[in-house]
Amino acid sequence: MKRLLVFAPHPDDEILGCGGTIIKNIQQGNEVYVCVVTRGYPPYFDIERINKNVEDAVACHQFIGIKKTFFLDFPAVQLESVNRFDLNGKVLDVVKEVMPDEVYIPHYGDMQKDHSVVADACMVALRPKYKPQVKRILGYETMSETDWNTPNVQNAFIPNVFEDISDTLELKKKALSFFSLQVSPFPDARSEGAIDALAKYRGALMHWNAAEAFMLIRELK
Repeated sequence: MKRLLVFAPHPDDEILGCGGTIIKNIQQGNEVYVCVVTRGYPPYFDIERINKNVEDAVACHQFIGIKKTFFLDFPAVQLESVNRFDLNGKVLDVVKEVMPDEVYIPHYGDMQKDHSVVADACMVALRPKYKPQVKRILGYETMSETDWNTPNVQNAFIPNVFEDISDTLELKKKALSFFSLQVSPFPDARSEGAIDALAKYRGALMHWNAAEAFMLIRELK
């Protein structure tokens, strides 16, 4: 049995980026943990929306069988201004509690700065000097964030790991539907149609029906 830990800057990023992989691993008997790093706060978000996002995440995670969800409650869209020592420490605490074999983090080059800050904090917490060592770290792509940043080499998402999700794509789309405030009709990037299209495109690259793509950041053998 493996332990997987997924870091999501915001509720639903974990499903957008690797929902099919999460469900596949749970079906295989592996344990999957999710850490949601931020939440909304007034005046930028209203209380009803804040509570609904948390409720949706809990319901979604119960539906797919997440072992445990961590909510760190740092302020959404404001991570650049938080104390990095505090953020890095909280992320490290989660890693120490879970002791994962694999960790999935947002792509460093995503347009949304919360994503790059979370990626930074994760890499600090996942330094090889910490024991037990995390054997595998992968970056995932997030529709509406990964492909909208300024085009340059540093921001480019260049996948080199592909997970066959042919058997879990429909469940991924069902899981995403729990986030009713985040999902919009096609052609919105956060729509069932867009998720389906990306999965089929990534799958076709590997001659599969559907896939999720990742960047391998580090692997220890």
